[in-house]
Order: sequence, then C-alpha cells, then structure tokens
Amino acid sequence: MTSKTATKILSRTELPCLQETCSHLISFCNSKSLRQGVCIHSPIIKLGFQDHLYLNNNLLSLYSKCFTLDYARQFFDEMPSRDVVSWTGILSAYVKHEKHEEALGMFQEMMGSGPCPNEFTLSSVLRACSALGEFSDGKCIHGCVIKHGFESNQILGSVLIDLYSKYGSIEEACRLFSCVENGDVVSWTTMISSLVQAGKWSQALRIYIDMIKAGVYPNEFTFVKVLAAAGFLGLKHGKVVHAHLIVFGVELNLVVKTALVHMYSKCQRMDDAVRISKLTPESDRFLWTAILSGLAQNLKLREAVVAFQEMEASGILSNNFTYLSILNACSLILSLDLGRQIHARVIMAGLEDDIPVGNALVDMYMKCSHEVEDGLRVFEGIESPDVISWTSLIAGLSEHGFHQDSFDSYMEMTASGLQPNSVTLSIILRSCRAAKSASQLLKLHGHVIKTNADHDIVVSNALVDAYAGNERVDDAWHLIRNMSQRDALTYTGLATRLNQMGHHEMALHVISHMFNDDIKMDGYSMAGFLSSSAGLNSVETGMQLHSYSVKSGLGSSISVSNGLVSFYGKCGLTHDAERAFAEISEPDIVSWNGLISVLASYGHISSALSAFDDMRLTGVKPDSVTFLLVLFTCTHCGLVDMGLEYFNSMKEMHGIEPQLDHYVCLFDLLGRAGRLEEAMEILETMPIRPNASIYKTLLAACKVHRIVPLGEDIASRGLKLDPSDPAFNLMLANLYDSSGRPDLAATIRRSVRDKGSSLPQRSWSSHPELV
Repeated sequence: MTSKTATKILSRTELPCLQETCSHLISFCNSKSLRQGVCIHSPIIKLGFQDHLYLNNNLLSLYSKCFTLDYARQFFDEMPSRDVVSWTGILSAYVKHEKHEEALGMFQEMMGSGPCPNEFTLSSVLRACSALGEFSDGKCIHGCVIKHGFESNQILGSVLIDLYSKYGSIEEACRLFSCVENGDVVSWTTMISSLVQAGKWSQALRIYIDMIKAGVYPNEFTFVKVLAAAGFLGLKHGKVVHAHLIVFGVELNLVVKTALVHMYSKCQRMDDAVRISKLTPESDRFLWTAILSGLAQNLKLREAVVAFQEMEASGILSNNFTYLSILNACSLILSLDLGRQIHARVIMAGLEDDIPVGNALVDMYMKCSHEVEDGLRVFEGIESPDVISWTSLIAGLSEHGFHQDSFDSYMEMTASGLQPNSVTLSIILRSCRAAKSASQLLKLHGHVIKTNADHDIVVSNALVDAYAGNERVDDAWHLIRNMSQRDALTYTGLATRLNQMGHHEMALHVISHMFNDDIKMDGYSMAGFLSSSAGLNSVETGMQLHSYSVKSGLGSSISVSNGLVSFYGKCGLTHDAERAFAEISEPDIVSWNGLISVLASYGHISSALSAFDDMRLTGVKPDSVTFLLVLFTCTHCGLVDMGLEYFNSMKEMHGIEPQLDHYVCLFDLLGRAGRLEEAMEILETMPIRPNASIYKTLLAACKVHRIVPLGEDIASRGLKLDPSDPAFNLMLANLYDSSGRPDLAATIRRSVRDKGSSLPQRSWSSHPELV
C-alpha cells in the first residue's frame, strides 16, 4: 500500500466512519510491515487526525511492533495526550524487547504523573520484575494490584504466582491461586509449573486433577509440566498422564514428544522413550538431546554414542545441551578418543567459550585422560570459570592423586570471590581424607564453620567421613553428636571408614546409635553392616541382619542382596552366597562380580568362568572389575592363553580400555608362566605409562625364574620411575640371593640402609611440563 492509495481510500470515506477506517488501516499495517504503516501515518497527519488519542495509540502499537524502540519512544514522547493504553503500550514494548529496567522506569514515571494502571499495565511491569529478579519491587506492585482490586484477575493471578514461586514463596503462590476467580488454563498451568519447579510433584499432580474436575481442559503446555512431575513420581503416574494426553486429543508435536521422552527416561524406560520419539517423523535438536541425555543418565552409553552419530547423520546440528549430554557419556565410559572428537566439534561449532560446555570438557579430560594437563589446558581456556568449573578441576586433581594441588585450587577459587557449594566442599573434604591430611582438614573445617556451611547435612556428612578417614574417630563422633540433623548417610559413612580401618566391631555399634536417632537403615547402611559382620567372620550377626532386612522390606534392595552375596562368600559359605545371588530378580554387574569373586576365591574356577558366560548371556555387560576378576581367576589356575583372550577381548569386543590394574594382572599371568619375553613386548607397546606395581610384578617373576639380566633392567626402570622406593633394590637383592649372588644382594641391602627412604609428595605444580 502506498501513501496515495491510503489517501484515496480515506478521501472516499464519510466523516463518521473516517476514524474507524484509519484504525482498520493501521491494524492492517500492524500485521504487514512498517513501510505500509508509514504510508498510512502520513495521510492521517494530512487529514488532521494527529491529535486523535485512539489513532495515536494504534500508531504507537505499530511502531512498537515494526520499528525500533527508539522510534516508538520518540512517538510516545511527541503524543499530545496519553492515556493508560498509551502507557501500557510503551511499557509492554519495553518488556517484549527485554528492556526490563526501562520498563520499571516508565512505570514509576507513569505512577508519578500518568493515569492509574490497568491489569495489562500491571501484568507487564510484574513480568519485568520477575525477569530482573526484583522481588521487592514485585511485592510493591502486588500492593498496587490489591489496591486497584485486581487480585482475582486471571492474568495478574498467573503473573503473581510465577513471581512468588520464582523466589521460593510457594505458599504465597498457592494462596494467590486460590484467590483467582474462574481460573483459565494459563493460571492452572502456571500453578502446576510453579509446584514442579519447587519439587512438589505430588501437589502438582493434585492441582492437575482439580483442574480437570473444574472443567478446565489441559493444553500441551500443561502436559509438559505434568509429565515433568510424573517423571519424578514414577512410571505408574507417567503412564496415567500419557493416557490423559491421548484422551484429551492433544497433538503429539515435538514439544509434547520431547516431554514424554524426558518422562520415560527418568522412569528408566529408555525403550519406551526411543519408541515415542519415532512415532512421528519430526525431530529437532531438543528431542535428540532429550534422547541422548536419557541414554547417558540410564548408563546406556554406547547407545548414546550411536544416537549422537544418527543425529549428526540426519543433518540436525548439535547445541550446547547436546554436547553436554554426549560429553557426560564420554566421561562415564572413559572414552578419551570420542571425547577429543567431540571437543573438536565444539570448537567448530563456536561453543568453546560456553562455560557449561567448558566445564563438561574439563570433567571429561580429568576422568578419561591419564594426563592432568589435558583438563588443565581446557580449564585455563575458560574466560570466567564458575564454581562448577573449579569443582570439576578440584575433583579431577584429587582423582589423579594431586591432593595438595586440589587444596591449592580450592583456596585460589575462594580467593577469587567464588563461594563453594556443597558439592565442592564434599569433594575437597574427600581429597583431605584420601591425602590423610589432618592440617588441611582442620583449615577446611574452620572455613565451613565461618561460612555456615556446616548447617548443610551433605557438608556435615562429608566432614564426618573426612575425620573418620583420617582415623580421628572421636572427632567424627563429636561432629555427629553436634549435628542439628542426621540421616542414614551420616552413620553409613562412619561405618564404612571403620570397616576400612578394620574396626568392624565398632562399626556394628553404629547400629544402636542409628536406632536411638530413630533413623532406619537403608540398603547402603545394611550393606555396610554386612561387610562388618564379614570382617569379624560373625556368621550369626550377619544372619540376624539378613533376617532384619527381610522383615523391614530391604530384601528387594539390590545393595542388600549384593552385600549378602559378599558376606556369605567372605565367611566361606559359598552355597549360601550362591543362594543369595539366585534370589536376586535382576542381578546387576555388582551382583555378578560378587558371585564370580566368591567362586574364584574358593577355587571354583570352572564355575567362576561359567558365571562370566552366564552374565553375558543375560545381557549384563562386563565392566573393568569383571575383567580383573576373570584375569585373577586365570592367573591363579594357570590358564594363560585363556587369560590373554579375555584381556584382548576387553577393547576389541567390549570397548573397555585396559587400565593399569589389568596390565598388572596380565604381567602376573605371563610372569608366573615364565613367558617374560612376551610380557616385555606388551610392556614396550602398552598405551599407558607403566607404574611401580607393573615393574614389581615383573621383577617378582624374574626372581621366580632366576632371570638376572632382565631383572636388573626392570629394577633400573622402576628406580627411574621412583628413586625413593626401596622395594626395587630389595626385590633385586632377593633376585641375586635366589640366583646364587649373595655378595651383590648384601651390597644392595647395605646401600638401602645407608640411604634411607623418603617418599616425596606428589604435585603437578612441581613438574613444569604439566603447567
């Protein structure tokens, strides 16, 4: 439409209808384009309607939708008169363009000199408060809502519910919802959404049922929220909601389909989740990300990798959430090669500056790589590390054994102004426990008290664990007595550390303290007490615990069942161990490993290897622990070739990278059989750097077979790795003794006595090549 065309239309219109025609033309332009709107604005001025408030409000709406806010604000400022519609129009424009501070400023100006706000004005400014996190301003505007009698308004009710729930005032949100008269689907859905976000899933479902009883039909957005609640409550609820979705005839679009995938994933029904995703051909990155995330969370890690490859093959580009899911899968399956490939794709996608993706990369490298500098390099590339970045670094350093450096990193993080969360504190306290560093533990405890973090039960439990792990049991008990809140994990952690120290009887005394606190045992605590009974070889106590587990409903717990297999096995009751295993309805990998360990430990070699085959037939995939047990079995019954086959199948058939412990078993297997040349060939080609245990295993084999030259070479390698470890010289001396060279043995032992031994603290900061 041109200016001439608009003028012609208006010139043929009778005066009484002229203003209405102008309004219709502006509305037409609103839905088309700015250029056409400007064409109608010019004739309006020519016809002398520039002072007409109704038309100006329409033009303001036009400029707000089709032009920049600056032009809309200029037009607003030039309006000769304004009413509540004018003010609401400019306020709404600021909010839609996410200029929330400007919107609040306009509202204050309006309240100072303009007309009284209506429900639409208040709705816009409340949305601005919510977006800015200005809860105090929001409460003031809530006062305006009450003052003007809008508290029962549906629109304002929904916005206020969202505002209060966002800031944790869920009770006030519920009260506001009860004040809304004849709530529509938006207000009901907002209330359900608020309850879901607050973790009140059962209450959210009750509101959903009330909604249906009130005759308000849910829409797709309602079902997205209700499905989220059902995912946390279990499969039974999820299926009911899914059935309702079909009954109400809600279209299975991508949003609903993605919500269903999330729900079934949370309920550990990935087959159903994948089936739902394929019911219609449409897919997008959000649906694929939901599938990837579900597969990773349900530990279907190989399937997650395959799904990622399928997504890329379909031409759908990954986003940051997709990469987070697949990097999480890489971390769990310890796949460094795939992780590096994903890292390259992250860089190609321009997401290397995304902090959550960077955090996932730090976590992946720290878990998958044997070299800490890989994770350090990524961390140093994060421009503004957040608390999760630092936590990933601290956890990685701790896992690699660099406990002093993890503590230094923690101190650097706090010095930068970032406050640790409960996860960070739990990890650094675990590092103190592993390092047996009482001084660092005391410093951290002081920091925890100073920041009031000791009121968090997660942190308090970590403190108890750290003190017990440092063999300061009295301090651990003192902490427990002074805790304002205790749970099963409080006592389970203490019992676990007491078991590790061999204080099994003391660990069993923990039971009475739990009962005094009226804390019921869970599956993990029961498993710990069964371990105590096994450590004492107390069959009677273990059987009493077994009886209690059945009476208290813990018999179906997989942790308890696995604990019973281990208990009976360690007590030498192999038939009872097998019976306990047979009663497990769905044995997991821990169950199978427990059975294989029991059978192998008592010389039932054929049964142990048969159990390994049975496990694979049932669809349970072996893990690295399984192969350690199988290699141990082969080693102690001389099945060298079979052991080699199992070792080679780890990576070839099962995608499991052999770790140092597996190589120690392999070298023990070959060494006992005298196949040391073969062992040395593997040593020279293994993809990871040998550790002291490998050299000691080979050196022990050289002593058995009296191979002096090779033993000297291996001892030399071991001493280069750790010159302070006297074991290599002492083992070499034993080799000389067994080979008829007592003179050389005496010389070496004298040298060890003269030098003494000291083990330096391990620190990556002392190695420039790692920094």
